[in-house]
Amino acid sequence: MAQDYRTPYSVGTGTAADIDRGLRAHMLHVYNYMASGVLLTGIIAMVISNMAVTDSGELTALGQAIYLSPLKWVVMLSPLALVMVMSFGLNKLNLFALQATYWAYAALMGLSLSSIFLMYTGESIAKVFFISAAMFGSLSLYGYTTKRDLGPLGKFMFMGLIGIIIASVVNIFMASSMMSFVISVIGVIVFAGLTAYDTQKIKELYYAGYGEEQTAKLSIMGALTLYLDFINLFIMLLQLFGARKE
Repeated sequence: MAQDYRTPYSVGTGTAADIDRGLRAHMLHVYNYMASGVLLTGIIAMVISNMAVTDSGELTALGQAIYLSPLKWVVMLSPLALVMVMSFGLNKLNLFALQATYWAYAALMGLSLSSIFLMYTGESIAKVFFISAAMFGSLSLYGYTTKRDLGPLGKFMFMGLIGIIIASVVNIFMASSMMSFVISVIGVIVFAGLTAYDTQKIKELYYAGYGEEQTAKLSIMGALTLYLDFINLFIMLLQLFGARKE
């Protein structure tokens, strides 16, 4: 699909003012989808965490199934599967199917992230969330407004992302707290850079000549990209600054 995108965004039909209005509307749709997805994830995470633990702190049958049984691997990996479906099936999925997959992904991420409410205090989760939101908003605004080409930064951040994935897999077996700290620090830097880069890329991929459905699909995929940047930035910051429950 990427080979069909046209850049820069100013290429298209209509006057420059029309194109700018179309771009602003497109970016608003992207942010609305992204924010709605984060909201859905948060609601699902809180609801599931409350259902998974009794008032005395014991795991319920649901909690044991999600966090202790082999089902936990399905919970962890199913969001990744849906991302692949959306990415590789973009041309085959109609708009309704793509939207449904996006909302299903956000819901499953909520199920997967519900465990953070068992690990960290609610106050620290809220505090880190607002810090993440402020960072994300500032970085995304920079990516949208800057005239600097962030392509080289994006390539460098992508290399860092690969390194984080490899190090995280290795640390599953090493269980090193120091490596976890280093991964989190580098992760904050990487996803901060990707937020700015991806915002600029989404802006550049906008094309005024696309049809309504194609533009809507771009909005959803752009929202998915920024959603992933935000969630990962939040998780890395939570690992650094979150207050663990005793």
